[in-house]
Amino acid sequence: MRIVNVKDEGVEGIEKLLKKPAFDEVELSPKIREGNKKLFGADLTAAEVVDRIVSDVRRDGDAAVMKYTKLIDRADFTPDEFLVSEAEFEAAEKAADPAVVESLRKAIANVRRYHEEQKPNSWITNRDKGAMLGQSVIPLDRVGLYVPGGTAAYPSSVVMNAVPASVAGVGEIIMMCPPRDGKINPYVLVAARMIGVKKIYKIGGAQAIAAMAFGTETIPRVDKITGPGNIFVTLAKKAVYGHVDIDMLAGPSEILIVADETADPVYTAADMLSQAEHDPLASSIVITNSAELAEKVKAEAEKQLETLPRKAIAGASLDRNGLIVVADDIMQAIDFANVSAPEHLELLTKSPFSLLPYVRHAGAVFLGAYSPEPLGDYFAGPDHILPTGGTARFYSVLNVETFMKRTSFISYTQAALSAVSDDIIRLAKTEGLDAHARAIEMRRGK
Repeated sequence: MRIVNVKDEGVEGIEKLLKKPAFDEVELSPKIREGNKKLFGADLTAAEVVDRIVSDVRRDGDAAVMKYTKLIDRADFTPDEFLVSEAEFEAAEKAADPAVVESLRKAIANVRRYHEEQKPNSWITNRDKGAMLGQSVIPLDRVGLYVPGGTAAYPSSVVMNAVPASVAGVGEIIMMCPPRDGKINPYVLVAARMIGVKKIYKIGGAQAIAAMAFGTETIPRVDKITGPGNIFVTLAKKAVYGHVDIDMLAGPSEILIVADETADPVYTAADMLSQAEHDPLASSIVITNSAELAEKVKAEAEKQLETLPRKAIAGASLDRNGLIVVADDIMQAIDFANVSAPEHLELLTKSPFSLLPYVRHAGAVFLGAYSPEPLGDYFAGPDHILPTGGTARFYSVLNVETFMKRTSFISYTQAALSAVSDDIIRLAKTEGLDAHARAIEMRRGK
């Protein structure tokens, strides 16, 4: 992890350091590349792997899903075994610690309460001479949720995917999760059942995304796919976009902390590590106006790292993407934060709310020493499925409207149409569309 000073690097130099590579420019690890060689007989890029898997699933359906689930997840399922059975749900409920289940229940209630506030309304308004205009807000018929699994389990991702979809009123929610040793983590299943998700498939990776996008003999086609995943999942979502809708293209997790001289270096370092432990590719950045704080945070992060169970992962992340920037002042720090457009932005300053109006690009903002990023990950209520890699410049956090669509409607009386017909006819003829004009003329004066 480096400390850099804007006085040495210059503004452009700092901005260059803060800009992240596109998600599809991430270099595959040697282990994954070797695995690709064994599976496909060639050293394929991630995009090439995904194109092959998506094409195979689209063409061969269940047979291809079964093939890749066996090859990649080492789970030898028949299509009849893709779907989690009632017996598996019951076993998960028995295996789950009641205290963890109760914490999940509270988290679900908080997330549901927050998202109920987001639900948009249909509306209608009256215009002159009996004209009416309006908008219908309609939940999607069927959505597919992707929840990461395999080497880790994320029941919190179930909550953050499924609760907004449930609040939106989606007709049917299905879920995909890669198995580990042929099974899905019990807390993932318990969380899904508590929210009302009934169809969960033990399928992961690009094959899961393709199956939801195109449908197979046993897996229904969905209208939209949401949820985070690794680079193969993200590239698969990109590949199927247009056949279905998607929420966003997510990359490695990231946190950016704007801290002034009042920030606690212990808290600041802990919050850096909270993201670094996700993935060696995760990004943890602090921007401060205090050179003294920068040194203390660096020392504290190195100290805390030593006792972290995921030390190897977090250490690799800090070595690769850990950065502390010393800015001229806090407003410059906020400017740098907007350039980075981080997934998570923490404001550890004396007056965080005074800075909030200047934040333009961030997935979620955490204000003050007692609002750390993990509070949002698990419990507070706002969604934790957020734009990464600078895409907060144009993507929004996953929300209730992610699972809804809008349809406009128009109703004019003859009097209302006659009053505007000259303008419509004039505009249509200007574009050379005489049939458009004629459709209006025929209705005028009857």
